[in-house]
Amino acid sequence: MKRTAFRLQPVLELRRVQERTAGVAAAAAARTAAAGEEHARAVAATLGRARPPSGVDGAGFLAAMLGLQTLATDADDARASATATAEQAEAVRAAWTAAAQRTAALERLAERHRLAALRAELAAEERAVDDIVTGRHSRREEESWRD
Repeated sequence: MKRTAFRLQPVLELRRVQERTAGVAAAAAARTAAAGEEHARAVAATLGRARPPSGVDGAGFLAAMLGLQTLATDADDARASATATAEQAEAVRAAWTAAAQRTAALERLAERHRLAALRAELAAEERAVDDIVTGRHSRREEESWRD
């Protein structure tokens, strides 16, 4: 018996490719977010260790304070960048989840199709066996009438 092909198989394959691509993008975004978070922590730690100089003249003190202010601004920028990167990573992960859900829906349809085709094949085999048995029974009855 000829098996029927799942007509949405090309779509399912495309969805699987999309899911894999989204998964790779989600992993890359997560790595980028982790790196941004690590950078923000490192800049904050550097700022936390920084101390105003002692025993310097006014111009040196102002230059040191300007450097500390720049470091504080860098820390704020790094934290903002890490937050934005984490939000972007979450959006990419959500896209990956959506792609996985679309793939799973088509995979369920493919499984239903496979089971329906199997049931149809088994039913056809059963009918064929029934026809053979019924045919044998009919021939035996005809032979018994002839004897």
